[in-house]
Amino acid sequence: MDVDIYGHVNNVQYLSFFDTAVNAWYVGKGLLDPVKSSEIFLVVETGCHYFAELTFPSMVSAGLRIEKLGSSSVVFTVGLFSGEQSDTAALGRFVHVLVDRETRRPVPIGDAKREVLSGLLA
Repeated sequence: MDVDIYGHVNNVQYLSFFDTAVNAWYVGKGLLDPVKSSEIFLVVETGCHYFAELTFPSMVSAGLRIEKLGSSSVVFTVGLFSGEQSDTAALGRFVHVLVDRETRRPVPIGDAKREVLSGLLA
């Protein structure tokens, strides 16, 4: 499923790469426990610009920055890179909203989370 009939990584996988990169960063920074956190980030918008093909079995790496930090939302820019290449293969936009896990209603990003998120502001 990762590789399509044209021999490159299928475009739907790029969104999975974005999701993995952002959520791994949240977990690594202590901003999210996917199972226990009372507040979670939900994706409300995505987009991708493709510049070069990603091919299997090349390693894919991601770079993150935050374009905008709102009261309850975070707009990420995610760059995907193939192998040792320094040129961006794809550039994604990933918008998250912080919500209460139970109600799924937006909640303000608290000071502690905001401070960590600010470290990635462009």
